[in-house]
Amino acid sequence: MNKKLLLSALFLAASSLSFAQDKKIIEGIVKEVNENSQLEKLAHELLDVVGPRLVGSPQMKQANDWAVKKYNDWGISAKNEKWGEWRGWERGITHIDLISPRLRTLEGTQLAWSPSTNGKAINAEAIVLPAITDSVAFQKWLPSVSGKLVLISMNQISGRPEKNWEEFATKDLFEKYKKEKEAAAKAWAAGITKTGLTAKNLALSIENAGAAGIIINNWSQGFGVDKVFGANTTKIPTIDLSVEDYGLVYRLAVNGNKPMLKISAESKELGLVPTFNTIAEIKGKQKPKEYVMLSAHFDSWDAASGATDNGSGTILMMEALRVLKKFYPNPKRTILVGHWGSEEQGLNGSRAFVEDHPEIINNLQALFNQDNGTGRVVNLSGQGFAKAKDYLTRWLAAVPDTIKNQIKTSFPGTPGGGGSDFASFVAVGAPGFSLSSTSWDYGTYTWHTNRDSYDKLVFDEIRSNVILAAIMVYMACEDPEKTSREKATDLPVNERTGKPAAWPEQKKATRKGGL
Repeated sequence: MNKKLLLSALFLAASSLSFAQDKKIIEGIVKEVNENSQLEKLAHELLDVVGPRLVGSPQMKQANDWAVKKYNDWGISAKNEKWGEWRGWERGITHIDLISPRLRTLEGTQLAWSPSTNGKAINAEAIVLPAITDSVAFQKWLPSVSGKLVLISMNQISGRPEKNWEEFATKDLFEKYKKEKEAAAKAWAAGITKTGLTAKNLALSIENAGAAGIIINNWSQGFGVDKVFGANTTKIPTIDLSVEDYGLVYRLAVNGNKPMLKISAESKELGLVPTFNTIAEIKGKQKPKEYVMLSAHFDSWDAASGATDNGSGTILMMEALRVLKKFYPNPKRTILVGHWGSEEQGLNGSRAFVEDHPEIINNLQALFNQDNGTGRVVNLSGQGFAKAKDYLTRWLAAVPDTIKNQIKTSFPGTPGGGGSDFASFVAVGAPGFSLSSTSWDYGTYTWHTNRDSYDKLVFDEIRSNVILAAIMVYMACEDPEKTSREKATDLPVNERTGKPAAWPEQKKATRKGGL
């Protein structure tokens, strides 16, 4: 046999062995995920037992420690890595009652980082921010807030979602409703502008004038859902009431019924506390200083359990690494999982990791991030990398048809400038990709809402995502080629500016926040 034939025979033999290994590992991954899934157990422990994970809260650190222990129980190395400090705060019980002109327990909660009622209930009349003609009129009205609870949000003209109107109203009635809703929103926004203050400074101005508390409604345009963020006040509580109960109190106030409310809001200020990313690792055997990463932010807002934002992404990545450890314990490249802190305040945990670990960023084969709900992955963009199509489609080819055929790819795609943690990597030219899921009404019903709880998870969809993520990581580890970082020169046109998209700039992490 001549040298050429020998090399050809050796190549075919190696290819056959590689194919057999791929087939065995991929079949093992699929079988394990479908027959021995740990997703429900992980979700219960994280979402029901630990609960929401507001940055700076004890529950966030509890979640960090839980994840490290869980990985260690699976024989996987993991650690909490400090990246900064944040204002520590712990939510307590919020209880709100209408006590006049009738009795009713109201649905609502204090905003994150809201001051408490200092161990005793507030009993006060609720009043409404009036129609303001200019800043002088606002300043003249301001002393009247002393000792009162002040409603500062627009009262919705209907608590029915627009989809509900569209389904049941006549066409003319639906159009009439949309026009009235738009006009009301414009009028309210114009009134706020006439105060001469931003939304934040409006709350502080009312607080400084001696109000007993601020009441808002941040309706998420669906039945039973509000978006609950952070308070602007520093001395008095800020409460979000449901659209139904906010409307009730608002109407009582504007009609002269002088609604009286009783509010108890417990919370604790904990000073400046350390904040962490949780990092798990399976060390590579052949190329240990090259890396493939799984990525999902660990923190959440805290009006519910942070289930789809981003408990679903968290348990997806944990389960994927568990399965990889079982069927691919000696990867060619090092596999890392990053569970990031303070994504909700500006991708801070992942931005800090990028700043702190150039040795990983410079040798990153690929990163796969998931952060938009419980649904199956349906979109994968090349994030502006010119050669992403070559390797991503090569890796996707190994994924079962029932999963990959659901995925729409776009190449080279547009580099993500924000939105989730993959963007922290893309900004420095590292190949970070978003596993983007189908909606399940994420934006309306669970994203940052008071209903983002365990029961909203669709576990069969997450299982499909685990299979996808695990196989993509396996293929990326095994690929003999290192991924190209060449940036596309023909990026798509930005619809807003009409110009070709520009590569996003790196933004620094906020290392000391919430003060």
